Amino acid sequence: MIKSMTGFGVAGLENEQVVIQVEVRSLNSKFLDLSLRSPRQFSDKEPEIRTLVQTHLDRGKVNVSIEFVPKGAESLPVTINKELFKSYYQEFKTLANEVGEEPSDLFKLALQSPNVINSIPQEREENEDWDLVKQVLKQALVKCDGFRADEGKALYEKLNENIELIRRELGEIKIKDPIRKARIQERIQGHFSQWMEENSFDPNRFEQELIYYFEKIDITEELVRLETHLNYFQKTMNEDAQQGKKLGFISQEIGREINTIGSKANDAEIQKHVILMKDELEKIKEQSLNVL
Repeated sequence: MIKSMTGFGVAGLENEQVVIQVEVRSLNSKFLDLSLRSPRQFSDKEPEIRTLVQTHLDRGKVNVSIEFVPKGAESLPVTINKELFKSYYQEFKTLANEVGEEPSDLFKLALQSPNVINSIPQEREENEDWDLVKQVLKQALVKCDGFRADEGKALYEKLNENIELIRRELGEIKIKDPIRKARIQERIQGHFSQWMEENSFDPNRFEQELIYYFEKIDITEELVRLETHLNYFQKTMNEDAQQGKKLGFISQEIGREINTIGSKANDAEIQKHVILMKDELEKIKEQSLNVL
């Protein structure tokens, strides 16, 4: 069964140490186009994330957002030098009094002074953090893939409906084609009957030319091939996933046969059905772009 490339999945985890939230969105694309937003501490994990995404989603324009928030004061990534802060604060206050200025915003000024706030390494093990993130990421990817499967069912129904509409118009053409041939034959006989009586000609040569003409306007083979392509399209939709590109190629072949039928038939009644088939085919091509 086919899958859509449109998908969405979100998963989260919260314990005493961290809060993790992962969101995955996907749209149609010929290849895997990954856009990643994650904390700097996991920047070296991008190749592994890409592998996970490709394993679950294969291709598409995929946006992955990872939020990782440590909990608790012991997890703060900075340390504050309180003694240095007090020294800065007292020095700024003394200077303000000496120049006769009102000591305002001294707290902020002292806090932003050099070496008051310093970054420190996280106490938690990075591997432990990444294992948790990877676990949540896999959950989000599975949900996104499930969303794609559900969207694929709706897409399947639409494509199948379009194919059946083309098949219906094909049936109408099959009914009208013998009538078209008879009408052409009558017209030729009417046009040439008088000419035949008044002019000498080679009956054998004329018969050969007539046979050649009818072969040029015959659409029997195109009708058979078109029906074969329609059957193959529906068969492909019922096969394993990742058939989007194949469906695109089949729809191109369907288009060629429809165009040939229209040009060879050269008949106003049949052309009406050809136009309806082309309209349905355009819908199929548009929808097929979103099939995985």
